[in-house]
Amino acid sequence: MITLYTWGTPNGRKVSILLEELGVPYQVKTVDITRNEQFEPAFLAVSPNNKIPAIVDDEGPGGTPLALFESGAILQYLAEKHGRFLPAEGVARYRTLQWLMFQMGGFGPMLGQAHHFLRYAPEPVPYARKRYYDETLRLYGVLDRQLAEGPYVSGEAYTIADIALYPWVARHEWHAVTLSAFPAVEAWYRRVGERPAVVAGMQVPAV
Repeated sequence: MITLYTWGTPNGRKVSILLEELGVPYQVKTVDITRNEQFEPAFLAVSPNNKIPAIVDDEGPGGTPLALFESGAILQYLAEKHGRFLPAEGVARYRTLQWLMFQMGGFGPMLGQAHHFLRYAPEPVPYARKRYYDETLRLYGVLDRQLAEGPYVSGEAYTIADIALYPWVARHEWHAVTLSAFPAVEAWYRRVGERPAVVAGMQVPAV
């Protein structure tokens, strides 16, 4: 059994979407970050960086339990364990991993900063707003040009790279992006959003 520690954020939903796609049994433990539950000792034992998501797989490598934090590492682990959504070798594997890292290193962190300064900063910071909004638009442009070349971000196949990107694009209104300005992203967003596992995974956790 896999235990998923999560909250209703894009990073948390990456993992619940993949678990739904894989159809493997899992249980959810909510970590309410609005109440600082991510700092409780029991959770820190699983996720030392006090960030969701994290998992504990009771049947990890060698049949021993494995705790993992960092959403990208979790996606790669689960995809490799079950042999789905990440090519095992060759060019397709590395293309998938590069777009996963694009999300992890840029598309998530920069959009997260845009969310903060556009929605949550206690006072307006014009420089920060412009910096992170401009970078958000640039990243959407990169993604749009890539998706103009094929149905999914790394090519013809739906992979963990798409799963990682989707929950962030789902918050396009939070970072003041109109999807119609990026038609390839918009078409991909609608296509991925029709998958039953994506619909189910986006509802985790039920709060």
